[in-house]
Amino acid sequence: MNKNIGVGIALALGSILPALTQAYPLDGYAETGIRRLEASRLAHEGAIKGSKQPAGALLATDQVDLRLLDHASLELPAADPKFSKQITSLLGGNDERYGIAVLDLSDPSNPRYAEHRGDYKQNVGSVGKLAVALALFQALADIWPDEMDRIRVLKGTVVTADEFSHSDHHTVRIFDVDTRKLVRRPIKDGDRATLWEYLDWMLSPSSNSAAGMLMREAMLMRQYGKDYPPPEAEIARFFDSTPKKELTALFEKTFFEPLTRNGFDLEHFRQASFFTARGKAKVPSAGNSYATARQLMKFGLRMEQGRLVDEFSSRQIKRLLYVTERRIRYASSPALKDAAVYFKSGSLYQCKKEAGFSCGKYKGNVKNYMNSFAIVESPAGDRRLHYMVMLISNVLRKNSASDHQTLATQIQKVIDENHPATRPALERAGTQ
Repeated sequence: MNKNIGVGIALALGSILPALTQAYPLDGYAETGIRRLEASRLAHEGAIKGSKQPAGALLATDQVDLRLLDHASLELPAADPKFSKQITSLLGGNDERYGIAVLDLSDPSNPRYAEHRGDYKQNVGSVGKLAVALALFQALADIWPDEMDRIRVLKGTVVTADEFSHSDHHTVRIFDVDTRKLVRRPIKDGDRATLWEYLDWMLSPSSNSAAGMLMREAMLMRQYGKDYPPPEAEIARFFDSTPKKELTALFEKTFFEPLTRNGFDLEHFRQASFFTARGKAKVPSAGNSYATARQLMKFGLRMEQGRLVDEFSSRQIKRLLYVTERRIRYASSPALKDAAVYFKSGSLYQCKKEAGFSCGKYKGNVKNYMNSFAIVESPAGDRRLHYMVMLISNVLRKNSASDHQTLATQIQKVIDENHPATRPALERAGTQ
């Protein structure tokens, strides 16, 4: 089955700068056909050139699973005043520039929730790709209830990049399993990969090209049902001849309806446009895109419970978020080296001339959005600590990537100190 797919970087008043992490367990190639995973596995084993992975990135596929299946009725608890004060104190004098939610699930029978400005909303950049993943998996489940059929579609549908991918300077990893040749470059017209690989490209190196084309594919699934994928000529005819109003309506059905069906509030969480300029030109936007820390926390909680569409979809989304290569921003904290981290990040910054100020990456003086979705299991495999952090910030003139990294270290320390009884005995003795 052949497809054309494409997406590019959406630039407006600032630059949307997605995360450059890599995800999915390293042993997942046989199951998914994601070739990049085989390159990462071989590099870690020293068979080809490449970086070794930290301890937290080495869980096998069967170890990356949903942790709250036995707590499926759990809803977000009321914010704990003491815990909230601990977390808010980390924000310093800029606390009104943050929205943050932290859910400590280390004792799942006694969860603790901290929140500060949980309903503060802003454009969350590439974190909005979580909504794209949800929409695609919802469409798959609606059309093919049997999980084996969904796996067949994910692994067997080949998508060929076209104008919907225009344009994106962020690179993806394209690996030839036979020759063991690895290339890093932006997606370009004619690149062929499966739906599963495009999902990996969207949620790991956070390619806007991959995201936009997956949005196109989700719309095509909604339009054609079991006749998906339609022939290439029909795809071109559909997007060229369908009135723009009808395309926007289909966009809303594809991306808004799954959010409401899964319990989210469109007033506080939605992705309302393509991630590429050509995608936006082909399908007009359906309004503004944004999210809040509380709604993102709800996304993480429902994923762990198997409540994002169903268990299969939730499990696959979590595995796609598992960081198994380069860690950046929040996930780059040295304190998380031994932790399994499930992560999505996105930023948007804008600068203007200002005396004595030099604009830099993630350091805008007009807007400086940085957004982190993180689930931490520390240490990986043991899960002595298990918690989620949703962090939204707009602190001007400050390197927000470093800021989120620092907060990750501080939050890990707070969670650890709140569970002294679960530390190994020698470690406890050394801190007394």
